[in-house]
Amino acid sequence: MRKTAPYLFLLPALILILFFFLIPLVETVIISFQKYVLYEPYDIRFIGISNYKKAFIEDPDFWISMKNSMIWTGGSLLFQFILGFGLALLLNEPFKGRGFYQSVIFLPWAVPGFLIGITWRWMYNARFGVINDILLKLGIIDKPIAFLSLPNKSLLAVIVANIWFGIPFFAIMILSGLQAISPQLYEAAEIDGAGTFSRFFYITLPLLRHVIVVAIILRMIWIFNFADLIYIMTQGGPMNTSQILTTYIFFRAYASMDFGYAAALSVIAVSILLAMSILLLKITRFESEV
Repeated sequence: MRKTAPYLFLLPALILILFFFLIPLVETVIISFQKYVLYEPYDIRFIGISNYKKAFIEDPDFWISMKNSMIWTGGSLLFQFILGFGLALLLNEPFKGRGFYQSVIFLPWAVPGFLIGITWRWMYNARFGVINDILLKLGIIDKPIAFLSLPNKSLLAVIVANIWFGIPFFAIMILSGLQAISPQLYEAAEIDGAGTFSRFFYITLPLLRHVIVVAIILRMIWIFNFADLIYIMTQGGPMNTSQILTTYIFFRAYASMDFGYAAALSVIAVSILLAMSILLLKITRFESEV
């Protein structure tokens, strides 16, 4: 009974994973090898790798969305991590009213993504948006800028909104790791003559490495698949300049009704995320220490 008990406890979770992840994933892979257009229900058939060939060879919009996805994920992840780490370090220090500031700073993480998108779309508005109003009053610009309508600014504008939205995630994760580090380690290092930077690089960072790796992987997957902000703020425009792979999959599935091609793009997206996660684990040598 002792040998089977762990598996019995894991069984409910395994069943949920099977029905809500593995089965849909297998069905998606099968559909990706078919011509599956909803307005042609009598012409559903196996077409091999034609959908994948179309994506990599015949569809320039796929490569545009791929490039934008890398910029979107990399830019958002980098600044969310840096700002979230700094915020966690500040909140880890004792000061008056720390609990209140923690609640305020973590508030964006509790707001649904579509509300964040609506709020930032209003803030970027060229006629009555608060961002243009501030820039005009500071003299940085001399006329309003339509951030979400300009091809060279739309993706950057959405990335800024996503950075603001994701900072609390890293702050929460890293702050929990910081609070788990024993103060005695810092006291011993200080007695030995270690300065602030030495304590940070030789105590804080090594002990936070596992937390950081897990947080980065989780947030990378989230950002790569996070289409809410872009769909609400720009819908991938103008001229696909803010189109990422997940929004492109959505439009191919529900605008073109081409579920076979959308399934192939979904399999490509999952493969990219899996490869990126494995690469990150290899680079950080995380898996060899767990």
